[in-house]
Amino acid sequence: MDAHIPGLHHVTAICGDAQANVDFYVGVLGLRVVKRTVNFDAPDTYHLYYGDGAGRPGTIMTFFAWPGAPRGRRGTGQAITTSFAIPAASVGYWTGRLHRLGVAVQSPIERLGDTVIPFTDHDGLALELVAASHPDARDPDWPAGVPSEHAIRGFHGVTLAVDGYERSAALLTTTLGFEPAGETGNLFRFAVPGHAAAGGVDVVCLPDAPRGRTAVGTVHHVAWRARTDAAQAAWRARLVAGGLDVTPQLDRNYFRSIYFREPGGVLFEIATDAPGFAVDEPVEHLGSTLRLPRWLERHRAEVEAALPPLRIPPVSG
Repeated sequence: MDAHIPGLHHVTAICGDAQANVDFYVGVLGLRVVKRTVNFDAPDTYHLYYGDGAGRPGTIMTFFAWPGAPRGRRGTGQAITTSFAIPAASVGYWTGRLHRLGVAVQSPIERLGDTVIPFTDHDGLALELVAASHPDARDPDWPAGVPSEHAIRGFHGVTLAVDGYERSAALLTTTLGFEPAGETGNLFRFAVPGHAAAGGVDVVCLPDAPRGRTAVGTVHHVAWRARTDAAQAAWRARLVAGGLDVTPQLDRNYFRSIYFREPGGVLFEIATDAPGFAVDEPVEHLGSTLRLPRWLERHRAEVEAALPPLRIPPVSG
């Protein structure tokens, strides 16, 4: 078992219209659709996965599509911001690109030595592009459209909002193995030891803020990596020993998962690297067709009839 969590695996949020979601994350951010499938608990709705060219953990943003659902509310007990890493020299490129494409983007700000571009997607989901103070050597391996020297590198991290800081910090450091990496005001940063680009976490303490409401435009859960099933089982044993209520392992086709709520109320998942997104279609064709779990294949005709068609757009210039 690793002495610490290796970093982010994926972040799952909720969108309204599936086509508008694809248009934004492919056409604007230049991500690849690495899997189009359905919500296993509600197979009449999409579950869309975006990531790098190979669908590697640490690059995967996923969405449950809830058409017609109301907007959620960001607040405590949630991951309130998802941050993607960009090269230090790309701040001007991305600021200009987002403005040109009509995205609700703010002027860059500085935070703990990083340059941060805050913006929201079409559903109001809070996002950031972060040019970190440390170099990010990850291969961009993204589809054509955004010049490779400016392409997103993967996740930079997530920001959690909690009404009490200490218990969340204790879980992150004592149990999951993150290390303190700076603070400013009511924001406290935690990083994966020795892996600055692996996806860390900022914790914002907001004792007087309202509780978040999970719906369109909010994050549903944050998933951390486990390299193997054995590592995941060891993490589960450690969490249970610490008094947390952890689900049994669940098969999600492309990874295996356990879930629990950290002390501040944020829903965490620990997901295995294997088997990966190429388990049911070759890497070069990831996301090209609707994939269903084996138990839903016999219902494919009904499932497809209930889903709106999707068009994968070109990346905007």
